[in-house]
Amino acid sequence: PASTPASNPNTAVLSDIEAFADFMRMLAPPTPARGTPSSMNGRAIFGRIGCVHCHTPFFTTGKLIASGSSKVPSAALSNQTVNLFSDLLVHHMGSGLADGITQGGAGPDEFRTAPLWGLGQRVFFLHDGRTSNLVEAIKAHRSPGSEANKVIDSFNRLTVEERQDVLNFLRSL
Repeated sequence: PASTPASNPNTAVLSDIEAFADFMRMLAPPTPARGTPSSMNGRAIFGRIGCVHCHTPFFTTGKLIASGSSKVPSAALSNQTVNLFSDLLVHHMGSGLADGITQGGAGPDEFRTAPLWGLGQRVFFLHDGRTSNLVEAIKAHRSPGSEANKVIDSFNRLTVEERQDVLNFLRSL
């Protein structure tokens, strides 16, 4: 007789959540648009005004990243450069973005830095999708208690052309 999961306890059966997580883990990263003089200047300004302190352009994954099993490292995920534009850390974003939700050790004004890769393909921005306007999303980072206040002050001091270059850079991601 054919064995069934009930009669064969060694059969690996992934839950829908595990299968979805594996699927997401193995998707290719978003492909950024080809750089233009404006977007390349915007990238430089993005760094100069300090956005890169939280939205770190890249990092390298660990040497032995598992793929569905802690014992089987994935060459596709291990030791890879990731152009995520995030430090993946939790930061105080102030009362303006606070949503009243405490999650784990993160308070209502603390959020993990959102990855910016694929930003140019998004319609809504911020952790709760409260705006479809990228400038509003950037300016929402400034509020009492936010770690981003100095960066947003620097953004606000940019010329109209420099701001447009930053927006063109972000939309190219």
